[in-house]
Amino acid sequence: MEEVALEPPTDALCECNGGRTTNSEDPRPKSRHHQPEFLPNPSNFSRLCSRDEAERAEALEELTQSVMSRLGLDRPGSARLDKHTLLQLLRVSRSYPLQEVRERAAELLRTAQEQGVEIPQALASGPSAFIPAQVILDEGPDQEVLIEAFLSLGRFDHITMVMALHPTYLSCFLRTQHALLELDGPLPRPWRHYIVVMAAARHQCSYLVQQHSAGFLEAGGEESWLEGLQHTHPKIRCLHTLNKLLAHRPWLITQQHIQELVCPGADDRWSLAELIHAVVLMTHSHSLASFVWGCGLHPEPDHIGGHAFCPPSPSNNMPQSPHSPAPEDGKPEDGVTEVEALMKRMVELQQQVEECSQEEMITRFERERSESIPTAVVRGAPSDLVLRLVEDPEFIYEDFSIRGEQSPPTMRAQDYSWEDHGFSLVNRLLPDMGQLLEEKFQVVCGLTYNRMAMHKDVDTHTLRKALWNYIHCLYGIRYDDYDYGEVNVLLERGLKMFVKTVACHPEQTTDRIYSAYWRLFRHSEKVHVNLLLMEARLQAALLYTLRAVTRYMT
Repeated sequence: MEEVALEPPTDALCECNGGRTTNSEDPRPKSRHHQPEFLPNPSNFSRLCSRDEAERAEALEELTQSVMSRLGLDRPGSARLDKHTLLQLLRVSRSYPLQEVRERAAELLRTAQEQGVEIPQALASGPSAFIPAQVILDEGPDQEVLIEAFLSLGRFDHITMVMALHPTYLSCFLRTQHALLELDGPLPRPWRHYIVVMAAARHQCSYLVQQHSAGFLEAGGEESWLEGLQHTHPKIRCLHTLNKLLAHRPWLITQQHIQELVCPGADDRWSLAELIHAVVLMTHSHSLASFVWGCGLHPEPDHIGGHAFCPPSPSNNMPQSPHSPAPEDGKPEDGVTEVEALMKRMVELQQQVEECSQEEMITRFERERSESIPTAVVRGAPSDLVLRLVEDPEFIYEDFSIRGEQSPPTMRAQDYSWEDHGFSLVNRLLPDMGQLLEEKFQVVCGLTYNRMAMHKDVDTHTLRKALWNYIHCLYGIRYDDYDYGEVNVLLERGLKMFVKTVACHPEQTTDRIYSAYWRLFRHSEKVHVNLLLMEARLQAALLYTLRAVTRYMT
């Protein structure tokens, strides 16, 4: 596989996901007539994304000539390149899938520096703070997959780089996301990106906020909307309550919430088709924020927190990023013992013939649902870029009460399920979207390479099912035919802590809890955990909303 350029970090370091930055850049939107510098417009380089090879080559030559002209090499002392162009060159030099294009962009940056231009440098060595860049290069897909992803998105971002460790899933994900954001549908394109932005802000996900703020402006959105929800269309503001419930406590969503948005007498009413489109966008954003935090994704090079304008350091002895994976506790032999013990437990479960009574099954579910699993440390205050898009920031996930105390009712999967109810409702109101979501669910649940850590020819079905059902358990969904005792057998406490943090409080995820579980497993296997977590969380939130819609319609 041809390498994507991944450079050593500079001495200016950033927090994972753009939480803080050493730059003094002002993130506030500028006038509508000026492209805001913190949100570069990818359309300026759009012809590099053409599927036509000749057009890409022509675009590269035109870009080269344009940059050289702006540098004014025929007029010494007149070097001038705008910040937006420099950031686009940085992005292309690091993430374009074709080597000759990356090298040309890097060469143009070096030429600019030689002419006295202060050029930007990326602050991270790769897309993830948790996964070494070389692992992503070594285990990633072939060049054709990378190019297709780039041509579909118009850029090759960190989400795609990490998801590309599982190319079959990546293809499904990109098709679904493209349909949600770009294809014909009931909502205008700017609104779609803005809904993703307001949903991502609930989890302090600066990465998605910046990425889709750029998409919002590119689609013709009003810059003032990015100053806060109070500046948006009243119809968008009406989504605030549903957004926070979907993000943190979807089990509280009732038909009353749906009625307030769609009933004929409501101000700025939503049609059911529009509302389902918005709900899928919000759940997509919430779950994708879990993936961003769970994989420790760095800001993109052209995002705030992803670069710094400073000369390169002559030293290769750079300080270690504060988000490099934490040293593993214990000895390597301990990790081997953990893997062998898990293998043994999986085999025993697959051979087990014991049947539990329904009462015992319910008891085991309640035990898992109310188990006290701590999450990671609380992060500092989010940046203003995110905070101004959040109302009622104190509203967060709450653990279910222990038995005997008031607790939200359990949703029995047999009473309302995706397969029997949700799929057809989504497909009816948002044609083809139900099928796209179903494909993603099927692929991620069936995804297996028949290996586990250092072992091959392993049936991991019971482990994947335990992860999926545990995540649904955290959201109050119970499967009558599943023995939740298997969750305790297969999922160690460190893994439960990671899953609960990423599913329920993703902004609290740290490299330490990522590194603490499955210490001898491949990073690609941990990314698979994040994919399962993302899709299980998305489906759970969707089910509660679709059940409320069904009750409203009947």
